Amino acid sequence: MNNRPIGVFDSGLGGLTAFKELEKLLPNEDIIYFGDTGRVPYGTKSKETIRKYTIQIIDFLKQHNVKAILAACGTVSSVASDIGMACGIPFVDVLHSTAEAAVFVSTSKRIGIIGTPTTIASGSYEREIATLSPDIHTVAKDCPLFVPLVENGYISPQDEVTRLVAERYLTPVKNENIDTLILGCTHFPIISPIISSVMGENVKLINSGEQAACALTDLLRKNNLLKTSSSPATYQFFVSDTPDNFSSIAEIFLGHEVKGRTDQVQI
Repeated sequence: MNNRPIGVFDSGLGGLTAFKELEKLLPNEDIIYFGDTGRVPYGTKSKETIRKYTIQIIDFLKQHNVKAILAACGTVSSVASDIGMACGIPFVDVLHSTAEAAVFVSTSKRIGIIGTPTTIASGSYEREIATLSPDIHTVAKDCPLFVPLVENGYISPQDEVTRLVAERYLTPVKNENIDTLILGCTHFPIISPIISSVMGENVKLINSGEQAACALTDLLRKNNLLKTSSSPATYQFFVSDTPDNFSSIAEIFLGHEVKGRTDQVQI
């Protein structure tokens, strides 16, 4: 049981922010990653479509005998988390752990939330924060261009296109005098240097992928599901479109090669 892999999924590259953290926290664990690159972005699609995709991906990961699943996608976490909770194996999304971390670090009780249009329209983070601390003021902003910018490789801290888009999206949020900003889509931490430079050094960024990876690590420990074998970790990457672009950007972000371990599948 313990030596089965962990399943991680996202609409594309964004879930690699959680994958990268799992590599550090659980260096011995085998991981299967699925990026739905053929249907990215999720954040502009309907709730019904996202729920259908979620069912398909969870079924795919269960066919690979995973022992736990991390939904490293803010959109899925906002509108389809109940599907994962009912899948029959340990499941973690990005919502609760990220909101909890933001509430913990905010001293001014003013928290910003950025995400995909579907995530922001759902109000999921505002409800979660209100449950944890009703006196916190929140301001939310959808940033629909961030995901395609990341997916197409506009991720350099010096990239002028991404910086201009970030300034357009984030200036109204910055003007609300927040001290904490939730990166409510796991694609967003990939461009966190740009986001941070726009928001200023006094605003703390909460990485949803990182928080979800920590939550999954805790869950595995509590359920005695950590790998018992001493064999080196193995990683498999699956995508629903051509793997070339995914592999090249993933290698930049993760700092190691994924080419040759990335397969295109239909689900």
